[in-house]
Amino acid sequence: MTQTIQLAGLTINQNLYDFIESEALPDTGIASAQFWQSFAQIINDLSGENAQLLAKRDDLQTQIDTWHKDNSGDKFNFDNYKQFLTDIGYLAPVVEDFSISTENVDEELATIAGPQLVVPIMNARFALNAVNARWGSLYDALYGTDVIADEGGAEKGTSYNPVRGQKVIAYAKKFLDQAIPLVEGSHQNAVAYHLTEQQLMVTLANGSQSPLKDSSAFVGFTGSINKPNTLAFKHNNLHLELVFDASSVIGKTEESTLSDILLESALTTIMDCEDSVAAVDGDDKVIAYRNWLGLMQGTLTEEIQKNGQVFTRKMNDDRNYQSLTGDSVQLKGRSLMFVRNVGHLMTNNAIIDEQGREVPEGIMDAVITSLIALHDLKGNGKLSNSNEASIYIVKPKMHGPTEVQFADTIFARVEDALSLPRNTIKMGIMDEERRTSVNLKNCIHAAKERVVFINTGFLDRTGDEIHTSMAAGPMARKADIKLTPWIGAYENNNVDVGLACGFSQKAQIGKGMWPIPDQMANMIATKINHVEAGANTAWVPSPTAATLHALHYHRIDVFGLQKDLMQRESANLDDILTIPLATDTNWSDKEISEELDNNAQGILGYVVRWIDQGVGCSKVPDINDVGLMEDRATLRISSQHMANWLHHGICTKEQVQASLEKMAKIVDGQNASDPSYQAMSSDFNNSIAFKAASALVFCGKEQPSGYTEPLLHQCRLDKKQEILNNS
Repeated sequence: MTQTIQLAGLTINQNLYDFIESEALPDTGIASAQFWQSFAQIINDLSGENAQLLAKRDDLQTQIDTWHKDNSGDKFNFDNYKQFLTDIGYLAPVVEDFSISTENVDEELATIAGPQLVVPIMNARFALNAVNARWGSLYDALYGTDVIADEGGAEKGTSYNPVRGQKVIAYAKKFLDQAIPLVEGSHQNAVAYHLTEQQLMVTLANGSQSPLKDSSAFVGFTGSINKPNTLAFKHNNLHLELVFDASSVIGKTEESTLSDILLESALTTIMDCEDSVAAVDGDDKVIAYRNWLGLMQGTLTEEIQKNGQVFTRKMNDDRNYQSLTGDSVQLKGRSLMFVRNVGHLMTNNAIIDEQGREVPEGIMDAVITSLIALHDLKGNGKLSNSNEASIYIVKPKMHGPTEVQFADTIFARVEDALSLPRNTIKMGIMDEERRTSVNLKNCIHAAKERVVFINTGFLDRTGDEIHTSMAAGPMARKADIKLTPWIGAYENNNVDVGLACGFSQKAQIGKGMWPIPDQMANMIATKINHVEAGANTAWVPSPTAATLHALHYHRIDVFGLQKDLMQRESANLDDILTIPLATDTNWSDKEISEELDNNAQGILGYVVRWIDQGVGCSKVPDINDVGLMEDRATLRISSQHMANWLHHGICTKEQVQASLEKMAKIVDGQNASDPSYQAMSSDFNNSIAFKAASALVFCGKEQPSGYTEPLLHQCRLDKKQEILNNS
């Protein structure tokens, strides 16, 4: 039985209470009694409004379902549909033109464009790797991935391959020629880098010397002016560093002794308390909050075992250089951190209110993560996050402007409780629900004094697209949905509206995740599309991917591009509202089976780790054994797609059940090497994970907005109880 404590009318998980009292509150200047009383008041005042907003979602969905039933097939008229959405308040009257007025925004969000990491905050190692991914080795990123092809004797192998190494060096020097070109010649032919009192000079193989085309690109150095250890530069507001070491395996082969190129990579990181974690009770929430506290205090560490050695990973210090004028230059050594709270839907048993109800988890996250961030604002650690005394919170899964307004109200109440100036808490708005996409300008307006971020989330957005229009008809095959008009319009609209609302050089316009962490050559070739679309950040799945994606921001001046994009015709709302229904459902039995199997395998591969091991995000092999980064967003689209086909008779319950059982055996085989893995196929009737995956499909139509959290949370709690009973 979980121990609890009664305080201020609340029933609080003992571990959570102890954490707040002994770890989070000290050194904040907030007295315990004041904190808990304020917390209880916020819960009492806002829980009712939270519930009303969720009821509004359900009411709108019921009306939409009824309309589609009454207007199916040939009866469907787009103009009538659009008018109906307006009449019920789904489409709101568009606000007048405005510009956001957010103040005290760190440069990583406003004036520098670059990659963004998203990591599960409950995994300390991932969190540390991410915050330290502000700088990454280009040589390592190239050498260890498929960006450098294996042919011609360039295989990776178990020891350093000089053939592959030379390909890496050539690729990297080609990048230097693009980012910091010389007046004459190429970095490919550089044999020495040396400093004069005025500038950097590069000696070439033919004996000639050349300065940089842009001398202002040089920032500073370490070591001596005669023999620098490192040289730092800036291009498109992003920094890079040349490292010289004659004793290294690479440096000793280079006449210049150049041994590595470090790139400023993950400018920002979202420490995620939402889609990528499995936090279902107070004990889980404490793990998340404690890691966030370690990040805010700069004290988070993790013991790492590698190659038989044990070492402690910690947060990186800032980087210090000397300019040619003798001034010291300091560059941030760590990624600027957001924390992603949960949305408005879920409650959590970590705190029970005076009516005996679980507290809305979004309110709980807002209060506690902001309390913890006070340690950064007050400078309680030797490392800082925000240089502008701001707290950055990503708020996901909001439906329309009234819900954004409610989030703004929550943050304002938290600021009052913590004695913070108004709008200290900045909001990142995830544009991942249909009612937000079609009312995006109004959503931004609702948080115009604190918004610092809008980001598209294709998978969640598709999941909501399917669920909202569940009754309209059978959806296209999942791969074909990506080809329908609404997606391109949705992605463009996010940029168009953001720019129209004054985001350029004030806030982030973001794009979604690269989902295939082992295909970096493919990412290099295609993810530049996110930069070309006008986004000044985009999500990547790893520090290595961040370093490689950073190359794209050196190739394109995003802020210059945004000026051009402001002149284009805005995305069409009608396109965004176009439902991705199948134009022809005459699929063969084989095609239907393939679609079901693909969806079922993805669902099971993710759910089994979530339920059995509490892993909320991981690289999950797909049906073709390609590792994909999966979180609840990918689960949502797959489960809703199967539920839609089931609802419209494209497949039968028996077919779905057969697919789930067949794919469970496949997933069991893919995880056979994991000693902690529990097979589903050995006992379908008693596997909680299998039952959870099945319920997500068979009960998918009834899930609020198609979300997976209610079922997952309950099944994970059941699994934790089963583990406890068997211990």
